[in-house]
Amino acid sequence: MTLLTLCEDITDPSKNVLPKNHHLGPRLVCPEYSKSVQDVKTYPLLKQERLFALCWNIDAGRNLYASMCPSPEPFCYHYEYSIGEKTQLHTHDYIELGYVVSGEFRQKILGRDITFHQGDLCLIDKNCLHQDYLLGTSATILFLGIANDMFTEIMDGNVTAQKIILFLKPALLKQKDLQQYLHFRPTADTGTEIEDCLSMLLTELRDRIVGSRYICKGLLMRIFHILGTKYEFSLSKEQRKTMNWLLFEEVSEYIRQNFTTITIQELSDTFHFQEDYFNRLIKNKTGMTYSAYVQKFRLEKAEQLLRVTSMTIEDITEAVGYHNKGYFYKIFQERFGMTPSQYRKRL
Repeated sequence: MTLLTLCEDITDPSKNVLPKNHHLGPRLVCPEYSKSVQDVKTYPLLKQERLFALCWNIDAGRNLYASMCPSPEPFCYHYEYSIGEKTQLHTHDYIELGYVVSGEFRQKILGRDITFHQGDLCLIDKNCLHQDYLLGTSATILFLGIANDMFTEIMDGNVTAQKIILFLKPALLKQKDLQQYLHFRPTADTGTEIEDCLSMLLTELRDRIVGSRYICKGLLMRIFHILGTKYEFSLSKEQRKTMNWLLFEEVSEYIRQNFTTITIQELSDTFHFQEDYFNRLIKNKTGMTYSAYVQKFRLEKAEQLLRVTSMTIEDITEAVGYHNKGYFYKIFQERFGMTPSQYRKRL
């Protein structure tokens, strides 16, 4: 079953239709009632349920059908909207990931109108103020509500691409007062992998059979990995500046831990950026080229080994990642003004 068919099935109005005054109504669709009030949506499920899906099926006839999974029994909530209507300005106390299954969908996020096209995703931070537009066009939207502890586990599990971890983990989890969102767009080679994962995830959330919680977590990990490797996301100038610093810190630490064997190709494979990006990043932050920066770590380690061990210079040369003793002598003398042997004798 395709994701679109699954969403249409979940929001089928022939199922148990909730009355308009049902207490779940404002949770599923909350029309704008004030231009100044900010609604805060709390996590709607019990603590052990750490992920939920909200499906919206909007038609051009001013009907919005909504449903939520997991749920004790299948249901559909029907809301007849006015063209141009908005939902109430609101924030969440959890992370929301929205996916446009079909059509187009517009939101106002932090005062900015953004149109999302079929295949786009939007990851919205908790406390990020936004609202949805109902414009009289057909669309199907899948929203995933992710409990904060589950999101933390996924980020800490280091299963997503580094470039998304670097931005999301510090910004979404640690800087509580930072309101932000990320708009993901598919690339030419994205394929249908993420829709397949979302279909499986939605099926698990609907059916809730044995082991479902573990499967859902695994699928969510896979979804974030796909987002980090096969989707593009744009950043504001301030966000890009923050990410560059975070990335530099991560790259610097990675080089520090692996300087004896590190290659720029390995950095590219690990962090999913082009090789020339690392040269620009390191040059911008340190004034050094990538090669000079790696050399700095190697020579600092060589100096330490000369001071605190009785290792031979040949062994030290190999230990810090060089296989040419003559070259090691040359760069050591350029850095310290003396040969390794002379340096050791002065101690």
